[in-house]
Amino acid sequence: MIAYVKKLDRSLEAFADALFEGMGRPERRRAMAWYLEGLLLDGTRKSIEPMAARLVDEPSGIEAMRQRLQQCVSVSAWSDDELRARLARKVQDELPEIEVLVLDDTGFPKQGKHSVGVARQYSGTLGRTANCQVAPSLHLAGERGSCCIGMQLYLPEEWTSDPQRCREVGVPEEVGFLRKWEIALRLLDDANRWGIAKRLLLVDAGYGEITEFREAIAARGYSYIVGMGGDPVVWKPGTAPTAPADWHRPKGHSGPARTRYRDGKHSPVTILELAKSLGRAACRSVRWREGAKGTQRSRFGAVRVRTAHKHAQGRAPGPEEWLLYEWPAGEPEPTKFWLSSLPAKTPLKELVRLAKLRWRVERDYQELKEEIGLDHFEGRGWRGFHHHVTLCAAAHAFLSLNRALFPPARQTLDSADGAATPPTRPSPPHRLVPALPTTRRPRHTTARSLKDVIEC
Repeated sequence: MIAYVKKLDRSLEAFADALFEGMGRPERRRAMAWYLEGLLLDGTRKSIEPMAARLVDEPSGIEAMRQRLQQCVSVSAWSDDELRARLARKVQDELPEIEVLVLDDTGFPKQGKHSVGVARQYSGTLGRTANCQVAPSLHLAGERGSCCIGMQLYLPEEWTSDPQRCREVGVPEEVGFLRKWEIALRLLDDANRWGIAKRLLLVDAGYGEITEFREAIAARGYSYIVGMGGDPVVWKPGTAPTAPADWHRPKGHSGPARTRYRDGKHSPVTILELAKSLGRAACRSVRWREGAKGTQRSRFGAVRVRTAHKHAQGRAPGPEEWLLYEWPAGEPEPTKFWLSSLPAKTPLKELVRLAKLRWRVERDYQELKEEIGLDHFEGRGWRGFHHHVTLCAAAHAFLSLNRALFPPARQTLDSADGAATPPTRPSPPHRLVPALPTTRRPRHTTARSLKDVIEC
């Protein structure tokens, strides 16, 4: 037990040294390591002042530590891009069995109007419109673990159209308005620039339904599985829509030229209508994961289709791809839909398993917020926000790598679309992501069972 704790201690020091090497003077690198450690220490609040209190032995040292952490995160001009590049390459090299990249975004509830990017806007995390910040993020993921490797704050137009407001919180002059899906593309471009392999990309319907986004990721060489709602339209299998130029203008016809793609008497149908028309009989029961909640199983169907986005304005049908849909037993109609550019020979079970792997990003957000303090930053500036989320990603990666390389005996966190290894014995509820062992904590911090820390 003691040997394991010492090994974990050495592992954190080596992890910090590798990430922060060459990033400024020794004092800056030491402060970055302290901030990383503060995020990992146990405690309900991971803003600067509570972390400072946990990092020192005597109350008289709290203010000096607070100033060091504040300087490190809100003032120091170290490069988020460089640190994320190092982190992404480390995760790619060390996290076992990485299969996919996952794009999503998360919300940060905020009071007031002065924090960078805060506005009344919709947040999928909150499930409603609220006063908040929103940030798209990119993750490397596999069945054995996942890590965030990039995150950038979304600035609503009410911010980018007000240069003075942006200057007050330190938004760089070159940062203009980008839609969330455009920020997501930049995160992908960053990952490609860092040398991260082009893996299968998973995204939810908030991005997946945007035709321009799907076309952009395909042009970049990424295959994908994207969530969809039931309303987008597709051409039924077996139809052959014809370009407007191939239709002959009737004799004596005048007026504007036809632009609508057609297929005889067939018109495009919504994804939901197509899935329902195929019937329950077209679905098969698929098991995709064994988890703490038992076997993850539902009924799925898949068919090859072509999208019909803006077919009435002359847009050509999309390339042939998979429409995957879930129709759980007892439901009157299908409940979830995906489009995928994976090859036509891809088995249904593999389509389902990969689509459901997107649950990893929800787990990342839960751990980053509940355990690491991703949403605890109290500063208002652009630099501070991004320094904080980058160091949070590093702290989470340290835990994820250690958990994947040295699997715990039990895990309790689960999700709707997947789950971790089932527990080996009954245990009371406890936090999944551990704080650092008690031996690393100052004497006045709240202690936890070392046994729980090792087993988490």
